[in-house]
Amino acid sequence: PCNLTGWWKNDLGSKMQVFKVGKDGTFSGEYHTAVSSTQKPIQPSPLTGSQHLDEDGQCTFGFTVNWKKFSDSTAVFVGQCFNGDDGKEVLHTSWLLREKVDSEPDDWKATR
Repeated sequence: PCNLTGWWKNDLGSKMQVFKVGKDGTFSGEYHTAVSSTQKPIQPSPLTGSQHLDEDGQCTFGFTVNWKKFSDSTAVFVGQCFNGDDGKEVLHTSWLLREKVDSEPDDWKATR
């Protein structure tokens, strides 16, 4: 079965560390992004999430990253873990990023 605990790396060079998945599926960790639109130095950011514990091990999961150390934005990720033919675990995710805007009329451009 897929085990989210440990280090994960994506195609853009960002890394995520999941510290431990609890018996109820909850987890925490740090996200080390390799990409940012802010001018501030990138720093590791806390993440919290939940994993659906399936019997076949190919679980779905979701987590939130708060970029509070260098940006006024929050990202949410949802995905599924797959056991590849080569035995390696692979995560497929989709994400939304919400940036802070100065006014309600600017809300249209706040989510990517």
